[in-house]
Amino acid sequence: MKTFIFPEMMVHVPMCTHKNPRSVMVLSDKSDRLNQELGRYRDIETTYADTNDLLGVLRNCADKSTDVLLLDILNDDSAVFAHVNRIVKDDGLMVCKHPDLDDVAANTKLMQILGNYFKIIMPYYDGTGSTLLLCSKEYHPTADLILQRSDLLEGLQFYNCDVHIGVFAMPQYIRKNYLGIIRN
Repeated sequence: MKTFIFPEMMVHVPMCTHKNPRSVMVLSDKSDRLNQELGRYRDIETTYADTNDLLGVLRNCADKSTDVLLLDILNDDSAVFAHVNRIVKDDGLMVCKHPDLDDVAANTKLMQILGNYFKIIMPYYDGTGSTLLLCSKEYHPTADLILQRSDLLEGLQFYNCDVHIGVFAMPQYIRKNYLGIIRN
């Protein structure tokens, strides 16, 4: 498997969706690959935290301090997402891992929790056969794509503006299974 695909998709989809990302929080046990991709952006402040004490990390974060949050683990704890909501700015967004889309019950529970905080919740293909969830308070990942930013990124092997739009296309059975749950 191409190890460059997942970090490019986890980082560049939200970074090229948010109008002006300046503060990024990465919650991951493998942040080195994500750090490499975030290094392509100038003028951002990035905070990295291990996921061993996720609630403790989030409790210590300032309110409205993060534009983009990358959650590189599966989690369905409503307390975690209440803290995420508190620290993500009013136009912020989050990308997180979630159960396989065939697990409708688990995803419905997670998306209902996230629906308390985000007006847009959309799964997208991560390029490796799985999906990630983009959760946004303001920006739509295809309507608000910053084309100039995505086109000016150099040295990428997978991500580009066409891939960005294409990964949000879902098969009909997914649309039917999540009708009224996915918010786009």
